Amino acid sequence: MGNKVHPKMDRENRAKQFMPFDALKGFREALAEKEREITEKRELSEERKAELDLRLHAIQKGDRITAEYFRDGAYVTQTGYVTKIDKMCRVLNLEEQEVPFDALSDLRGDFQSY
Repeated sequence: MGNKVHPKMDRENRAKQFMPFDALKGFREALAEKEREITEKRELSEERKAELDLRLHAIQKGDRITAEYFRDGAYVTQTGYVTKIDKMCRVLNLEEQEVPFDALSDLRGDFQSY
C-alpha cells in the first residue's frame, strides 16, 4: 500500500537526497586565490634582456632547462625538457607549458654556452 500523498521514490532519487551538500561550493578555492600574494612583474634591464635572448638562441628542442617566468601575478620556476621553440610567435614550450619569451626572467640549463 503506497502513500497517495507521497508516492514511493525509486532508489536512485532516494540516494540523492542523502548526498553531501556543499553550500559554500568554490568558497575555499576563492579564499585561497584571494590569499595568494600578487607580485608585480619586474622590468628587466636591456643587458638582462640581451643575455636571455642569447640563451634562447642557444636552446634546442630536447634540452633540459629551468625557466623562471611571470604568470598570473607570480613568478613560476619550472624545470623540464624543451618540446618546441617558436621564434615567430616568440613562445617556448617547456613540456606542457607555453612560456612567452617576454614573460621569461631567467633561463638555466645544459645548453651550449652563450
